[in-house]
Formats: sequence, C-alpha cells, structure tokens
Amino acid sequence: MFKKLRLDILASIKNKKINVFILFLLLSFIILLFTKLSKSYTKTIAFNIEKVNVPQEDVILNDSTALYITLKTSGFKWLTYYFSKPKIKIDFSKDVHNQDSVFIWNKSMAFLENTQFGSQVQLLNITPETLVFRYGINMVKKVPVVLHSDIKFSAGYDVSKPFVLQPDSVVVVGPKNRVSSINSVVTQYLALSNIRTNISETVKLKLPKKNKDLTFSNTEVVLKAVVEKFTEGTLKIPVSIINVPETITLKYFPKEVNVSYYVSLDDYKTISPTDFKVVCDFGKVIGNQSVLVPELVKVPKNVKNATISQKRIEFIIIE
Repeated sequence: MFKKLRLDILASIKNKKINVFILFLLLSFIILLFTKLSKSYTKTIAFNIEKVNVPQEDVILNDSTALYITLKTSGFKWLTYYFSKPKIKIDFSKDVHNQDSVFIWNKSMAFLENTQFGSQVQLLNITPETLVFRYGINMVKKVPVVLHSDIKFSAGYDVSKPFVLQPDSVVVVGPKNRVSSINSVVTQYLALSNIRTNISETVKLKLPKKNKDLTFSNTEVVLKAVVEKFTEGTLKIPVSIINVPETITLKYFPKEVNVSYYVSLDDYKTISPTDFKVVCDFGKVIGNQSVLVPELVKVPKNVKNATISQKRIEFIIIE
C-alpha cells in the first residue's frame, strides 16, 4: 500500500514538471512570435483593384489590372494581408480622368498613404505608376419578369385579380452583344398548394450563370395576390345573330343560353346579364349547315372560367 502511494506521488511530481515545461515552451513561442511580428518588414505585394462608381453606361474591358506596391510595415500588418487579399479602391467618379477613350488613374504614393493606408504603413514604390482602363459602351435594357410557378388553391378559393410582381421588370446593364439577347428574366420555380389567404412571397430571379459582366437592378421580386372565397353563378343570356344578309329572315332556337362563371363572393351580387354578350356569326355558316355556334364576346373582368352550356343554336331560313 505504501509502495503504491509512493509511486503515485512520484508520478504526480513528474507530470507537474512536464506541464510546467510545456507551459514555459508555449510562453516562449508566444513571446518569440510577438517579437517577430513587432518588427518591420519590407516586401512587394500585388493589390487587386476594387472599382467603385463606374458609370453605368460603361464597361471596363481590362478587368485583371493589379497594382504592385512595395511597402514597409509591421509583421502584424503583413499577417492581415496574408489572410485577406489586399485591395486598392479606385473611385471612377473622382480618381480617374477620361482621355482618348480610356480611363487613366495616376496617383502619388503620398495620396495612397493618406487615403487608403494607416500611419503604420510606409509606401516605398508603386508599379505601374499609371493604370489605364479600356472601356466599352454598355447597353441598358429594361426587360419584363416572367413568373414560373405552380400555385394551387384550396377548394372554393382563387385570386380576384392577376398576380402582381414587384417589380415587374428589371434593368439589365452590360455589353450590347449579351444584353440584346435578353428579352425577359424568369423567376425561380415557385410551388404553392392549398392557398386560401393573400399571397406575399419573395422569389429569386433565375439569372444567367455567366453574368460577371452583366448587372441586374434586382436579383429577386415579390409576388403578391389577393385571395378570396369564390362561388359559381349562372345567368340566362340572350343570343344575338350577326352578319345576316338583309334578304334573309332567320328563326333560331334557343333564344337564350345559360352562362356559368366563377366569381368572388364579394362581387357575386354585382354581376348581371348585361355584363355578358353571346353572339352567333351567320357568316361562319358553311354549305347546308343548320346550326350556329354561340360565342362569348363580352365577359366581366372580375369573373373567371365563363362558359356557355348550349353548344349549338339551331336555325331555319324563312323565305
């Protein structure tokens, strides 16, 4: 028993020595790292160009431009450059000038130091000293948004007015050869079922996969619709015959036909027979045909699926 206790004590002392050693080793590494990072280093690094406020009607053609800058700064600052690609921001509304159909950027090291670097960074050299941006004329085109959807309503429910997309069109900006072929923008597929309340859905647009040189005013739209309870109605509508020669007298039957329609409960009482018009065109009679086909030529805007129950109107010619 005493032997086991002695071994446990020795093991504990030994582990504590190892832990202390590891701790001192870690502290030594941290001190060394801070010492190294606190020193200043001089290096040349490529800065990507971030273009802002480029005129909408212009497209920059040489998009791969980079600026090589030699700078002196602490290791801490260099560490940030290694973790995130550094950029130089060029504002096309004030940092460039237009000359011979190109944009020219020519700023001094002092300008960059004062506007885009902190006091802890010293710029030593810039290559090239001048950046030239070739540009072409963009095409600006407004195209409609087309809804791609499958929307099913609960029994007895429907939209009282057409679907509304907000916005219903988008502005496309880009090279003429690409923009000219875009005549509409389709939404991502939207599937809804058992709808019985008003619709308000954000839908993303299905934009071209390769659209780096294209700009769209919107990447999504909002679909809105008023959903109401609907009911079926039926009215007797008189039949009119048109294009009958003056030398012919007709007798036809029936004189009225039933028209069925689908309408919201709120509008049901506002619908009357005068809102509909059914005609038969005698000019469409072929040979010895003795029937006319009734057609709905006037239907209220607030009804859906209006149909005539009578498919044929019989007639005879009276000499």
